[in-house]
Amino acid sequence: MLHAAVSYVPYPSWLNPGDNTWQLVAATFVGLMSLPGLAVLYASLVQKKWAVNVLAMMFAGFSLVLIAWVLWSYRMGFGPTSVGHGVTVVNGVPVQHDLTGVGWFKHFFENFVGQPGGITSSANEQGQAVSAANTLIPFHFPATTLAYFQFVFAAITPLLFLGSVVGRIKFSAWCLLVPLWSTFVYGVDAFMLWGGGYFAQEGALDFSGGYVIHMSAGVSGFVAAWVLGPRLLRDRQHAIPNNLVMAAVGAGILWLGWNGFNGGDPYYAGADAAAAVVNTNIATATGVLVWIAMDAWLSRERKPTFLGGVNGMICGLVGITPCAGWVNGRGAIYVGAICSAVVWVAWNYLSKVRPFSRVDDALGVVYTHGIAGFMGGMLLGVFGDPGMIQYGCGHLDANGQVIATSNSQFLAAHGSCVPFGVSGLLYGSHSWHQLWEQFRAAVWVIFWSALVTFVLMKLIGLVLRGVRYKDEVLEVGDLAVHGEEAFPVETLAERVGSLSSRSGAADGGHLVLEPSERGSPSARGPDERLPSGEPEPTST
Repeated sequence: MLHAAVSYVPYPSWLNPGDNTWQLVAATFVGLMSLPGLAVLYASLVQKKWAVNVLAMMFAGFSLVLIAWVLWSYRMGFGPTSVGHGVTVVNGVPVQHDLTGVGWFKHFFENFVGQPGGITSSANEQGQAVSAANTLIPFHFPATTLAYFQFVFAAITPLLFLGSVVGRIKFSAWCLLVPLWSTFVYGVDAFMLWGGGYFAQEGALDFSGGYVIHMSAGVSGFVAAWVLGPRLLRDRQHAIPNNLVMAAVGAGILWLGWNGFNGGDPYYAGADAAAAVVNTNIATATGVLVWIAMDAWLSRERKPTFLGGVNGMICGLVGITPCAGWVNGRGAIYVGAICSAVVWVAWNYLSKVRPFSRVDDALGVVYTHGIAGFMGGMLLGVFGDPGMIQYGCGHLDANGQVIATSNSQFLAAHGSCVPFGVSGLLYGSHSWHQLWEQFRAAVWVIFWSALVTFVLMKLIGLVLRGVRYKDEVLEVGDLAVHGEEAFPVETLAERVGSLSSRSGAADGGHLVLEPSERGSPSARGPDERLPSGEPEPTST
């Protein structure tokens, strides 16, 4: 029963059904990129003994981010008010106060992160979406639409860097790391670049997450892998995918799901959304072909590889993400080709140079996401086309709906409104300004992601007495950690019962295995060491 004083309108004047529907559909596409897309891809690329572990951590991580998101962290990234009050709500509208006349220190910390808070009340779920970003056109959908759209981005980010630490991180450590990381790393970076914070006000741009998501995931995964130490020597030497066919299914879901990833970020079902979708696919196709060609012509084996094609696909997708709606089609080709080529060189040569050679990034996330995200963000400063207009100059009626959008009416409105686009080095006055702002933001994201990830890993290690499983557990994998196998070859109950009778707790306990259960007489000999001659660590 509704209270008499409250009036609920199913279609309020500010709601545009087309925009609202597209945001929800785009959000669902992005959610499918995580579950099942990324889960299937990663679970198929690892050894079969870790497939269940990957799936379990994917589903747990996705769920943990959602609960944290609605209870406190959504408003940290996209709330209407910042902790330092550089942005506050005035007459119902978020207002940025520090645009001029303040020093950089005050400007930075007053626009560092949004005020945490929940969004589970009826008013929050059904009211119009607002954000400190204060877009030129008001949001035409409720706060829950924006919150869910941004949640699926927040959720996929830690799931991406799972690829760096798989094969040795404790499940309990992962369940602590994900919500903490999402709060203190993602929440801050999202507000800084997307939510109307310091770098957004300075002019740095990230269309859909090349910095906030991919570069941050690459850096954080690399640091977490460094703290954890390498996988078992045998696991590194026999890191063979368990199912390339299912890997192709996961990769395909990622590719097409990216239509929502980049197509939803103009926030409106308009022309720029369509351009972002097409540019995403152009850059991705280019990335696939460039990597395959470089494998066939420049690799030691001189063979085109499917996994190389998947890497090229990811490089194209990640590279175009920070600039999808701000470059034209030719720029998308350049971005896809450059990102794929640069990462191919890094994958094959930089990986042999310290510190990269000393860190066991299991699936190479620092390359395909970290380096590709950095390159894509910087290339926006080169190929940004001011003719690619994200927000035009049509008039708004009293309810914030766009009207008067014919060509003549648009031109008539041009005198009082500047369309929003990006002018890269190759256009307009050939200014280096955008490149400089992109670089500053990149340095911040790298620094903050690395610092906070390191601190969190160390703190979690103190709480759990280590973030890494004992070697005896690592030798077995899924059966020791979860009591399940992706591809059981014996009666599961018999194997679980056998292990339970002879093992301690998997989380840090010791397992005593018969030779037949190890798969080989020994996982590694006492004299086997890392390439540098340093003994391999057993726990952190």
